[in-house]
This record gives sequence, structure tokens and C-alpha cells, in this order.
Amino acid sequence: MLKLITPGPWPDYELIDSGNFEKLERFGEYVLARPEPQAIWDTSLSPDEWSRRAQATFRRDKQSPERGDWQKAPTMRDPWQIGFNQQGLNLRFKLALTSFKHVGIFPEQATNWTFIHDRIKALQQSKAAVARPRVLNLFAYTGAASLAACQAGAEVTHVDAVKPVITWSRENMDASGLADIRWIVEDALKFVRREARRGNTYNGIIMDPPAYGRGPDGEKWVLEDHLLDLLKTCADLLDRNNRFFIINLYSLGFSSLILDNLMRQVFGQPAGAEWGELYLDDNYQKRLPLGVFYRF
Repeated sequence: MLKLITPGPWPDYELIDSGNFEKLERFGEYVLARPEPQAIWDTSLSPDEWSRRAQATFRRDKQSPERGDWQKAPTMRDPWQIGFNQQGLNLRFKLALTSFKHVGIFPEQATNWTFIHDRIKALQQSKAAVARPRVLNLFAYTGAASLAACQAGAEVTHVDAVKPVITWSRENMDASGLADIRWIVEDALKFVRREARRGNTYNGIIMDPPAYGRGPDGEKWVLEDHLLDLLKTCADLLDRNNRFFIINLYSLGFSSLILDNLMRQVFGQPAGAEWGELYLDDNYQKRLPLGVFYRF
């Protein structure tokens, strides 16, 4: 089923305004202004109002299309924490201003965190009950989805190629009062191929692959070149009966129809499948698209 999905109300997060290729957001006590390539419309607030509200503003480095610097108020703490308390989840996240404009979470993914929690609880309560479902989170970044799965009672394997974000994920786990997540610093495709050879299976697989990247040993990842291979290997790892699957893509070249074609080719037509776009509403009724998803 094709859907447009946005998270429910979240006291510690707010998309205040968007436009002119930027977004103005509140994370807990702080308001940030940072680039957003899909916000091609005009802002609703004036530039003076953005400047007045923002405690930190990201400015791109003229020598790099990706990196930049934050101009922040001297009273702003960095890092800081926010909470997430919805539908049975009670999590804490460390946020920090990074040179890639990211802060440690992607708020539009909150709808997937509650989906993960609900699916794990359903597996635990099904006729063929799985007391502790095994969940694999690939390209797992700072671990919000891993925390959601862990808090719901899953046995979680968290895979990311960047060691510092694994450390960040551990801090989030500790802040949320959780334990026993399995941490793997490795190239995701290499890891799943090895797991398939070993005959391992998982009840849930979550992935958020980037458009391009590098593994810890220099492995090159290009989304359009490697995604189909990754999905086919993950199909071998996913339990045939007691299962769920989530994939998110934030790449301007991929539509939800492309993702639907790939998923149907690999998985057939799973019951209850839904796909489409994740978005956030700003305070002026502008809908900001933030990637495509498929989940079942």
C-alpha cells in the first residue's frame, strides 16, 4: 500500500520552518538552522526571525560540498540530550553538532521506531511466539532503531562501518538504560554475505543505506550498484514466517516505485507491505519529504 507517513507529536522535536534549501528545527531546548536540498520553496518566517531563533546555524565549507562549520551561541551546550517517549518506547539520545550537518538522529524515522516496537511485540505474542526475536540493523548510524528493538525485547545486532558512530550508539544505549546490543564495525554487505554462508537467520532486518560510502577496509558502497545484491542476501537471512523488514533510502535519484519494484522482485508481495515517502510537517503546513521507505 502506497503511503505518505509522518511521525506523531514529539515534545522534544519540532520542524519550525523550511525553505530556501534550509530547515529550522528545535531539538529539545535548542533551535538549529541547517541545509535541506529538498526545501526548494520560500520560507514562511523572515531571515531575521530565523537568525533570532537559531542557537546554531550550519554554514557549508566552500571547498567541500558535504562539510561545514556551525556558528553557535556561546551559551549552547554541545553535546546535549533529548528524549523520545511514544507507544511503549522511552529512549534518550545524545545530540551533537557534526561537520556533516547531522546531529545524531533523523526525526522522520520516529515512525519506524514505533513500527519496530509494535512488530517485535506482535512476534512475541503470536501463535508461534518468538520470546526474543533476533533483529539485524544495517548502516545503523547512532542506533535509534537498535534501541527501539532492544527496548521491545529483541536480541539486536547493530552493524555500521564507522567506529565513532558505534561509540555514539553505545552512549545512547547507556542513556536509555539498555544493555546487551551486539556491536559490529564492518561493511554491511560483507557482513550479511558471511551470515548467509553461516546459515544464520533473523526475525527482523532494518537498513538505511547511504547513496555512497566506504567500509572500514576501504570497501566502496554505491547504492544503485549494490542495493539489489544486498536485498537478495538479506532475503536469505530473513525468517520465512516470523519476520519484519524495513528499508529507508534518502537519495534524490530513488523513488518509492523503484524501491517497490526491487522489493517485489526479491520478496514477492509480503502481507501488509507498505511503501512511500516519509515527511515532516513544518509549522506552516509545508510538507518536507525526507526519503522513501518500504516495510512489511
